[in-house]
Amino acid sequence: QVRLVESGGGLVQPGGSLGLSCAASGSIFSINVMGWYRQAPGKQRELVAITSGGSTNYADSVKGRFTISRDNAKNTVYLQMNGLKPEDTAVYYCNGEIQPIGTYYRWYWGQGTQVTVSS
Repeated sequence: QVRLVESGGGLVQPGGSLGLSCAASGSIFSINVMGWYRQAPGKQRELVAITSGGSTNYADSVKGRFTISRDNAKNTVYLQMNGLKPEDTAVYYCNGEIQPIGTYYRWYWGQGTQVTVSS
């Protein structure tokens, strides 16, 4: 069974920084795309950043402030968030396109971690 477990959320002041990590565990054969999404109260879940095959893509709202990176040996994806704004407040979810041993690729979600930007 494959699991994605996020860590690193919390409360930070505007302009501050926070780092998130997400580790995939279980009977994993291969991982393709890994990324981060977020969902603010009353809003739809939206893409923040994704990485695949060494390439990265970011939502326009976070370009230049957030950085996604990945450690393939650890099956872990990171999100470094700098210059945080109140509008970045949301539950952040890790997402991965993962192929478990003996079966096909499918998408998995983490349980989410709260990020609150407030003074």
